[in-house]
Amino acid sequence: MTDPARIDVHQHLIPPEQRRAMSGRAAAFGWPAPVWDERSAIAMMDRRSIATGVLSFAAPVGAPDDPAGARAAARRVNEYTAELVKDRPDRFGHFAVLPLPDVDGALTEAAHALDELDADGVMLLSNAHGRYLGDPAFEPLWAELDARATTVLIHPTAPPGTVLPDLPGPLVDFPYDTTRTALHLVLNGVPRRYPRIRMILPHAGGFLPYAAHRFACAGRLRQDTTPEDVLAELRRFYFDTAFAAGATTLPSLLAFAAPGHVLYGSDFPMVPEDWGTDFDAALDGYPHWAPGQLHAVNRGSAEALLPRLARG
Repeated sequence: MTDPARIDVHQHLIPPEQRRAMSGRAAAFGWPAPVWDERSAIAMMDRRSIATGVLSFAAPVGAPDDPAGARAAARRVNEYTAELVKDRPDRFGHFAVLPLPDVDGALTEAAHALDELDADGVMLLSNAHGRYLGDPAFEPLWAELDARATTVLIHPTAPPGTVLPDLPGPLVDFPYDTTRTALHLVLNGVPRRYPRIRMILPHAGGFLPYAAHRFACAGRLRQDTTPEDVLAELRRFYFDTAFAAGATTLPSLLAFAAPGHVLYGSDFPMVPEDWGTDFDAALDGYPHWAPGQLHAVNRGSAEALLPRLARG
């Protein structure tokens, strides 16, 4: 490994009051129940050569019919996370959670998190109770985030509809939902209208790099765009390596992503540590890195994206 001091742009926390709900959510998906606390997170990071983990809360903060509850929960989660970062700014960063689809609530919380809590960016789920991120109703939020040149982690969640029995949603459905929302954003012109936003797609962008030229054919269905336009917009995204650094995934991702747009991610504790270390080993052992490329993935590109985390 070129530089052991990784910056992990895709790491999660579970505040104490969310532990039971998060365990129940994992059980509903047929997924291992995550366990998290600050001390164990730092110990994991030390074992995996992670200098800094940018924390986010990877679940809805409220029911679709309870916007007030979602606003309150988002505030509690963000203030809890900000205290962790305040205590250990060397080890943690913060992507604030927003209570979408409540746009007014999301605008208020984004301003509070970015101005008062010094969050490094925000995290949005790939769909907000079934509404995807290219929805015109979300335009005021994108305009505000663009004005602030915000970094946005777009974390996958369950797509609408029923899941297949005995096939965990995080394993199969989440990559699909990442792909779906990314294409929805591009075809609705969000990255083009708001070029100052830097959007990160976890897990190598789902199926996006592998099937990008297929998806680009959507440009043939619209009079105002071309497949080349769609491909160019798709390449605006950043991608992380969490749960995705396989021998057949990396060539597709590296062939598609723009230079400097691949970032290290662990997805801890949603992906158990012993699973994640296998992907770390695959990342380190990939035989086709260009000079300096692994360093860029491990931390160099994240330092450019989030300058606060750069070493002095």
